[in-house]
Amino acid sequence: MDHRTPDPRDPFVLDVHDLGRSPGSMRTFEATLAAPAGLGTDVVTVPEGSSVHLDLRLEAVMEGVYVSGLVTADAVGECARCLTELEIDVDVDVAELFVYPERAAAAAEEQAEDENPDEVYLVVDELVDLEPPLRDAVVMSLPFSPLCRPGCKGLCSECGADLNEPENAEHTHEILDPRWKALAALGGDAAEDADEDAR
Repeated sequence: MDHRTPDPRDPFVLDVHDLGRSPGSMRTFEATLAAPAGLGTDVVTVPEGSSVHLDLRLEAVMEGVYVSGLVTADAVGECARCLTELEIDVDVDVAELFVYPERAAAAAEEQAEDENPDEVYLVVDELVDLEPPLRDAVVMSLPFSPLCRPGCKGLCSECGADLNEPENAEHTHEILDPRWKALAALGGDAAEDADEDAR
């Protein structure tokens, strides 16, 4: 659990002192920010510096500040089968509770014996850092194995030809059993030796 004070200069860090600690107070936050580095997976990612639009609602509750709303962005990646470059619309709902430190401490005591305690985001010095939960939400929404189209045929394993192209509709290779390949190679050498002997 991280108790460090978020950097108020970070655009993903919001000051929530105006909400007070009175449950029911609420405000909205809408902005388009530059994507931080590493927003995605090895397969699909939102490019660093590209636009991430936030349309959020911040509500004061007994435990802390509840943040909910919508995150939209454009991710890029490659088709898992044919390696075609892809653009993927990211449109993900966010719902996260930022807990007051004293509430988090009490909850931590209750989970002390839990082998997999829940991750807790904190309100620290009346600041909340949106980046960690937004990163989690975006990453979870991205496809693990993106495809350029349903039923993508991928690339030929022998020569790399794109099997989705019309001219490759009947694309095939004569595949020999590896054992026959070895015999064929020996046969070829024997034939060459026979030709030399005949000369």
